[in-house]
Amino acid sequence: MKYIQVSGLRKTFSVRKKREKGRLLRERDTVSALQDLSFQIDRGELVGYIGPNGAGKSTTVKILSGILTPDSGEVLVEGRIPWKERREHARRIGVVFGQRMQLWWDVPILDSYDLLREIYRIPEADYRSRLNELTEALQLDSLLRTPLRQLSLGQRMRAELCGSLLHRPGLLFLDEPTIGLDAVSKLALRDFLKWENREHGTTVLLTTHDMEDVAALCSRVMVLGHGKKLYDGGLPALLSRYDTVRTVTVRFEQPDVFPELPGAEISREGDLLRVEYSPQVIPTPDILQRLQQAGTIREMTIQPENIDYLIASMYREMDL
Repeated sequence: MKYIQVSGLRKTFSVRKKREKGRLLRERDTVSALQDLSFQIDRGELVGYIGPNGAGKSTTVKILSGILTPDSGEVLVEGRIPWKERREHARRIGVVFGQRMQLWWDVPILDSYDLLREIYRIPEADYRSRLNELTEALQLDSLLRTPLRQLSLGQRMRAELCGSLLHRPGLLFLDEPTIGLDAVSKLALRDFLKWENREHGTTVLLTTHDMEDVAALCSRVMVLGHGKKLYDGGLPALLSRYDTVRTVTVRFEQPDVFPELPGAEISREGDLLRVEYSPQVIPTPDILQRLQQAGTIREMTIQPENIDYLIASMYREMDL
């Protein structure tokens, strides 16, 4: 049996429209957040769950964590129905929302951890062992006596991760965990998540708009749009479909060299040539061969489109 099984999941919300002029009451509209969503996840997988705003990502996480009840469909997480077995389910999952904190704002984070130990009824020896392991991995040793409000955003996110993993959950939900973090904090967080997944086999479902997080962490990605699953597979295969433009910048030893490259756009900036081409029209090896034949190359750089640009292109093509 799969660790997570989702079949035919549907969820709608009733929202009030803006009141029209001359009307006493506002009309209601029904918004379909999830439409016949189905997928399976194995234990120990690290899965990226992506899509534009309003696609249904957070709704899925809230159903899988037992916060929301779907209108129809079946969900099993390690054999449990999340919204029917909430107490037992909550003991076995961890949830981190990038813009919400579970730790107490005005008290030292160690006091929050002690309270979480009581909530989850973690044995004292296991708690101390796990706390030492996590604080060392997340570099929190010097911050344990510091109130949460005095920590930087990156430090707070590391503290949140520690609190969510104290009870050794088998499943970790991450909803925008790196939002607002600087580059150093993002790299540290990614390294820790890979370590946790490798050392303890923790299953991770990551929802994010930062595609560098997905590329660094996830071997599998699911794309959601209008409440429907549009893609389920590897990120490289997804990106290759939308990697339609690449750029090569090159400097030749002879400044007057101008290669013949039919199908490519060439522009000159001083002694630097910029070549834009489509890999589907001209394969990269052919481009490189023709540039080498044109003259002696002093310097060359190949730059694919960045991941965010490719994902934006994908959303436009899918009409999301």
